[in-house]
Amino acid sequence: MSLSGIPPTLDHEGRNWPFRHASRMLRVGHLDWHVQDIGDRKAPVALMVHGTGAATHSFRGLIPLLSADHRVISMDLPGHGFTRGARADDLTLPAMARAVRGLLKTLEIEPAIAIGHSAGVAVLLQLSLDGGLRSARMIGLNAALEPIRGNALLQPLAKLLFFANPLTARLVSFQARIGNMADNLLKATGSNIDQRGRDCYNILMRQTSHINGALGMMANWQLEPLVAQLGRLKSPVTLIAAADDPMVPARVSRNASKLINGCLLEVAARGGHLMHEADPQCVFELIERSFPMISKRSVA
Repeated sequence: MSLSGIPPTLDHEGRNWPFRHASRMLRVGHLDWHVQDIGDRKAPVALMVHGTGAATHSFRGLIPLLSADHRVISMDLPGHGFTRGARADDLTLPAMARAVRGLLKTLEIEPAIAIGHSAGVAVLLQLSLDGGLRSARMIGLNAALEPIRGNALLQPLAKLLFFANPLTARLVSFQARIGNMADNLLKATGSNIDQRGRDCYNILMRQTSHINGALGMMANWQLEPLVAQLGRLKSPVTLIAAADDPMVPARVSRNASKLINGCLLEVAARGGHLMHEADPQCVFELIERSFPMISKRSVA
């Protein structure tokens, strides 16, 4: 089943998108990916994967810091942002990981470092277990490796809304146009982000295709098989969490770190669920502290 709704376009809704100059659309299989490619093409690659309901704009603060020493690759996941062509069966965790692996193969890149936020961390860990990140050091920001708070209600509700009521996304996008739904959702993250980020979320919340993608991802997300395999991970992993995250408590990262061999855990005092947007400098410093040998200068 294809997702309903006409996706936004870079030339219209995305004309002022963060790092628009680095955006392109890339066809891989049935998906038209929105990809951003920033930095020296000869530098080590840093891959960035956003969480549910977000897009490439989520890393607008980290990208300038990372691109000084890395070629930064970020993309909109299937069903999200400007990426087109997603079907309902693309929104499971294994399917997301396969899709990202296909994109990396098409781009002919081997990431040296992979950074994920929230559900994006699960995508990266699954990708690593599947052999798609053979040598990448992985960093998880507020990793959603347990059901998000209230998920006993949210996941069945998402399934009901996604599969039974095709008008739901239209209603949500309509409410976003006439009200402050995006601001209310951002408030629930516990993060204070800049106006540009708020504007991007407002644009996304008005798109029925994006709402369908986020609902479909929630409806299809099953974490238990991944968590059961965390002990098999071979790549070095650091989990960074905010102590004041109201959506994914820091204990989730703490519990996961005990299952991953050699995992490093960093807990920041504040920042909320979108800590990398609220304080990218702090997150960057935590990344550097965890992996001091990731810079191009050190590799050289």
